[in-house]
Amino acid sequence: MRIDKWLWAARFFKTRSLAQQAIAAGRVKLGDARIKPSHETRIGDAVSIRIGDSEWLIVVSALSDKRGPAEQARKLYQETEASRAERERRGDLRRWGAEPARDLKGRPTKRDRRRIEGFTSPSDES
Repeated sequence: MRIDKWLWAARFFKTRSLAQQAIAAGRVKLGDARIKPSHETRIGDAVSIRIGDSEWLIVVSALSDKRGPAEQARKLYQETEASRAERERRGDLRRWGAEPARDLKGRPTKRDRRRIEGFTSPSDES
């Protein structure tokens, strides 16, 4: 079975074309080797999938070319304990340690510039 079809059926990607693009970009690897979207997947293959800042290390436990419910899709693979622990740790870091400038978009406005200058310029009060 093709790896792009399996990734779609296992619900890692919403469409097969998104799965193909991720494979072509090198975000899906079999072991440590890059693969093509047409690579044949077998039971027992170790696959690493990077989606955003999350990385999944999974072992293929079943094959399916049909996309079913999420409960059925979870039975197609088993995630390693190290991968699960690392994803949970990164999720906690994201949740509790949000970057202060994360919500800022683009250049400062005129009002923002004036506030920044108010903090950085020496005061005229002597």
